[in-house]
Formats: sequence, structure tokens, C-alpha cells
Amino acid sequence: MKLLLSTTDPTAIPFAQVLLDGEGIDSFALDVHMHALQGAMGFLPRRLMVHPRDHFRARAVLVDNGFAEVDLEP
Repeated sequence: MKLLLSTTDPTAIPFAQVLLDGEGIDSFALDVHMHALQGAMGFLPRRLMVHPRDHFRARAVLVDNGFAEVDLEP
């Protein structure tokens, strides 16, 4: 798996997953339950992973749908 997105925004990962599912790209979210350890402070980023072969296309889907290039991993 290759890192696609890392963010502290709790709504970004589910939105990105819906977009990727619509394009037939499998993804896996990591660290989604870290809020139990950190409380409501929101300083631990959540990560979204995709298969390396889908990374380029997944990145293009997210950029086309308003995700800033700076939030995405190269």
C-alpha cells in the first residue's frame, strides 16, 4: 500500500474514499480511531492508503475533486 493522503480533517478521509470507490479504486484508511487516544484535539493525522498501481489515478481523482495538492503525498 502507498500513502495517498494524510490529514487531520475528520471529514476528508471518508469523502476521499467515496470518490475513489466511485472510480473503482480500493483504499484503506489508517489511524481513524486515534481520536480515542488524543481526545478532541485533532493533532494526529489520519492516513489513506491505495495500491501502488492505483496511486497516480487516485491522486488525479482527488485533485479533480478539490483536494489541495499540498495535502496529497507525492
